[in-house]
Amino acid sequence: MVCVARGANAEATAAAIAERGGVAEAQGVDVTDATAVDALIKSVIEKHGKLDILISNAGITRDQLMLRMKRADWDDVLATNLTASFTLAQAALKPMIRQRAGRIVAISSVVGQMGNAGQANYAASKAGLIGFCKSLAREVASRNVTVNVVAPGLIETDMTRAISDDAKTDWSAQIPLGRMGTPADIAAAVCFLASDEASYITGQVLAVNGGMYM
Repeated sequence: MVCVARGANAEATAAAIAERGGVAEAQGVDVTDATAVDALIKSVIEKHGKLDILISNAGITRDQLMLRMKRADWDDVLATNLTASFTLAQAALKPMIRQRAGRIVAISSVVGQMGNAGQANYAASKAGLIGFCKSLAREVASRNVTVNVVAPGLIETDMTRAISDDAKTDWSAQIPLGRMGTPADIAAAVCFLASDEASYITGQVLAVNGGMYM
């Protein structure tokens, strides 16, 4: 497994995998740099011979009401959350199509399905990701490559820890299961879509949101 994340986070994830008996390699890459992404995928193929699974999980926020939103904040969010997934998928598809097998799972958001005030850029990027993956799924299904989306709700992450307590309370009130989700909830959904058990599932959005959006 190649774990791609930022510096210390990548190393910590690789160490956690190793502690559980797995084998992991941590590498850092700027996902908005197409040349760097292509080089990373090529290095994986050269070292391991194939690429079975791509999880596209990069995401940032630059929240602001529409009338105050700077063009740079729009561009940065779309570049990281949407365009990077295009770049990663395009690079990963070449070996997957050659081997006639592969799994691509992208991480969207409940906000991409229902919208949220102050997050027009983030919602657009995550909604665009859903349309992108559905279209891609139709293109590559004949090559036995599946493409699916996991759409998390309010999850306990570094990103949501920055949300004010009042905002968390407001959001939590919209969750029928009455709690925030955990990274493990999302990981379970991703693992399923990447597994053999999901070989007949493609072009789907698996919502993991405690019932927030139905």
